[in-house]
Amino acid sequence: MASNKITLRSSDGEEFIVDELVAMESQTIRHVIEDTSAENGIPLSEVNSKMLSKVIEYCKKHVDTKKAAAACSTTINAYEEIVRDKDFFQVDQDKLSRLIEDFVKFKKWEIKKWELERWEKDFVKVDHATLFDLTLAANYLDIKGLLDLTCQTIADMIKGKTPDEICKEFNLMEYPEEEEEIRRENQWAFE
Repeated sequence: MASNKITLRSSDGEEFIVDELVAMESQTIRHVIEDTSAENGIPLSEVNSKMLSKVIEYCKKHVDTKKAAAACSTTINAYEEIVRDKDFFQVDQDKLSRLIEDFVKFKKWEIKKWELERWEKDFVKVDHATLFDLTLAANYLDIKGLLDLTCQTIADMIKGKTPDEICKEFNLMEYPEEEEEIRRENQWAFE
């Protein structure tokens, strides 16, 4: 099945031509495509080319995985139908061969899902600035899976650390006046 192509234009003017399915992983882009014409491209004023490239990489990977999942779903349904058949053990050879082929496809899907999880872990192994920019891009483009992934990565980085350790980890400047005001306003949290 041929997919329409969509042109996405980053904030710094670089154009990316992607399959419509890939672009529509973003709810923001999906709404633009559904509500207006995307013939002249879609400008993304809040996402630079470096981040847009990474977002597209993420979306492509997920579209490929969804295609594999759809094929697997058909396989699972066929498998369940055969297993529910009261004459399961009297299945003809052709049906049994197809069942085995389908089971192999299902196992390949499980492997693909595991590969996606591993790929995502590697995908977010980037410097802090890139991770934060990627989080902002995911939020702006409304890509829930990517936003969840980047936020979870950041949460894992700060888990169990003191505020001072977090400031050091992320190279944040300290503002003693603001910190004291926050401590006063939220005294319960420091008891």
